[in-house]
Amino acid sequence: MIAGVDGCKRGWVAIVGETPELRVYESFAGLLEAWPDATIAVDMPIGLPDRITGGGRSPEKQVRAMLGPRQSSVFAMPARAAVELGAQMTGRIDDDYPLHRKASALAKTLSEPPKGVSIQGFYLFPKILEIDALLKGDPKLRTRVKESHPEVAFTVLNSGVPMSLPKKIKGRVHEAGMDERRALLARHGLTASFLTDAPPSGVGVDDVLDAAVCWLVAGRIVRGEAVSFPSQPEQDAHGLEIAIWA
Repeated sequence: MIAGVDGCKRGWVAIVGETPELRVYESFAGLLEAWPDATIAVDMPIGLPDRITGGGRSPEKQVRAMLGPRQSSVFAMPARAAVELGAQMTGRIDDDYPLHRKASALAKTLSEPPKGVSIQGFYLFPKILEIDALLKGDPKLRTRVKESHPEVAFTVLNSGVPMSLPKKIKGRVHEAGMDERRALLARHGLTASFLTDAPPSGVGVDDVLDAAVCWLVAGRIVRGEAVSFPSQPEQDAHGLEIAIWA
């Protein structure tokens, strides 16, 4: 059993099963409960170093070099202590902006050269910590829940050539970019109707396509065809793998 997963406003959107179906789960724990034996490729950072050197975690630095115009889609994650401040997030902007500044200040003390936290990366913290807690609590999950990244996966599927068009422009869906990705998914055998249907409430069109390409990655992990960046993954202090699979 395989699943490709992406975060969304409602929680997590998953493409699951050998004959893929779209499902939405409020929690990652709920997804794991529904698919207890699935190999999962998820678009969310896993593995948080205590310090960051050179501008990001090792997989982030490596894949940016291959993404060309799409490299901005790879957010640099800060050190674990800065991410763990996300546990204090309330979801209210007035409360969370000061916390963002605090996280950025801490991240700078734990990185060389000093680097803060992008606002986009900051709002990933609660979902990162949701998976992080589950993997720290159950080491057996670590063999079947793997970090992926859609733009890296699309590039690998496209013979190493990055997508020529963005998925979004100024926060709005760019249909030509979506169609470019749908065409690539189709070339690799994925033509399910959920790729063109209106997504469920609380799920973006881009979330569905990202989960779909992660589903292809999960299948390749099971078959031993996927590649990891770096090829020899590191581990953080909790034994979590630091690698992007594609």
